[in-house]
Amino acid sequence: MIRFLIRRFVKDYQNVSDKAVRESYGTLAGILGIICNVSLFAAKLTIGLLANSMAVTSDAFNNLSDIGSSVVAILGAKMTNRPPDKEHPFGHGRSEYIATLVVAFIIFAMGVELLRASFGRLMSGETTLWNPYLAVVLMLSVLVKVWMFSYNRYIAGLTGSSLIRAASKDSLSDAVATGVVGLSMVLGRHTTFPVDSVLGVAISVAIMHTGFTTARDTIDRLLGSPPDPEMKERIESTVMNSKSILGIHDLRVHDYGPGRIFASIHVQVSDEANIVQIHDEIDRIEKLVEKELGVSLVIHVDPERVEEAQAGRAESEEG
Repeated sequence: MIRFLIRRFVKDYQNVSDKAVRESYGTLAGILGIICNVSLFAAKLTIGLLANSMAVTSDAFNNLSDIGSSVVAILGAKMTNRPPDKEHPFGHGRSEYIATLVVAFIIFAMGVELLRASFGRLMSGETTLWNPYLAVVLMLSVLVKVWMFSYNRYIAGLTGSSLIRAASKDSLSDAVATGVVGLSMVLGRHTTFPVDSVLGVAISVAIMHTGFTTARDTIDRLLGSPPDPEMKERIESTVMNSKSILGIHDLRVHDYGPGRIFASIHVQVSDEANIVQIHDEIDRIEKLVEKELGVSLVIHVDPERVEEAQAGRAESEEG
């Protein structure tokens, strides 16, 4: 279904490197999230009031708060696609990382709240009683949240969006938390052991860990984590494929958000080479790297004697 929706609402959906296409993917994921969470809120609130179930009614308002994650996804996608300006010459790509951090905090807060509620139920001895209406609502809620996790993960895989990947983790956390309530309700019919409270504590710790690791990885990107080794190797390989390049050094990669990766590298060329030909070759390499890797590369030329450059390369290979 998600593939049909992508083909229907995302123009030029295969060109995921395009900023406008990435924004459309983020907007689609956010709108679907809003629709799903509003539907769950309405269904749970109705059943909760009819069945006089505080648990379902409370969970309904939890789904209402989940709309915040979807709104963050839409705003993050639009902010990321804003063009560079005087204050932000490298664009607004890191807005996605900030939005991802917000979603990570929401996930962590959900884990804390579940932990608090689970401990409270454990201390009071309260258990989840069997209720057929509640069982149906919980089952539908789990199915919807699993689908939300599935389509968010799929879109994140296509676009590489850390924000949508965080949204998928949020949906999975909701599905697991709701599933625990349903499982404990079933098991509670056959035992007096506080299954729901114990499982709730365990799941809440896992959810908080997910929120923590998501926040940690996002903060690493904001602070400037080392470049991806595979990307670094591909840049070096692409540059060294040119016969005019005798050696390379000082590769630096800067991540300013999805689709906004800038790099610089020093290349060694023969001091006897034609400067016009070298300029054209450097220009060709820069365009090739941007086309194939999506990296805006700036190359600095270091003229050297051929013998010295070859000796330096041999020493490097031996080391």
